[in-house]
Amino acid sequence: MIHLEHVNLVVEDIPKTLHFYQTAFPHWQVRGGGKGIWHGKPRDWVHFGDDYQYLAFNNDGVGENRDLTGHQIGLAHFAFVTDNLDAIIERLDTAGYTIDKEGAEDDFRRNVYYIDPNGYEVEFVQYLSDIPSERNRYD
Repeated sequence: MIHLEHVNLVVEDIPKTLHFYQTAFPHWQVRGGGKGIWHGKPRDWVHFGDDYQYLAFNNDGVGENRDLTGHQIGLAHFAFVTDNLDAIIERLDTAGYTIDKEGAEDDFRRNVYYIDPNGYEVEFVQYLSDIPSERNRYD
């Protein structure tokens, strides 16, 4: 078996970043953190998640994230599956985060996209079917 353990994101401001992700994932926690040097530049780092998966944030980011409407190589977005999309939308809305775009209409899923404080596009998806051929669009 193989599964994704973590995604490491270079960010500008860890507390601002944590606010967004703690709002989306109130059941996750800061698992650890520290200070280090990356190619001669000091940085702080934090691991935020549960016992099995996490997001790593490093605060040595400079400049702008890639243009999400462009065609540059780089991260387009990453997605999390939820069983209650409305709860995530409500938590993020209450905290002042707005949906960047709605997902396409689909009989077997609902999804929305947000832009996090660092310009990363984050998708939240709720599947409305457990049948692989429906939820995964095997045509």
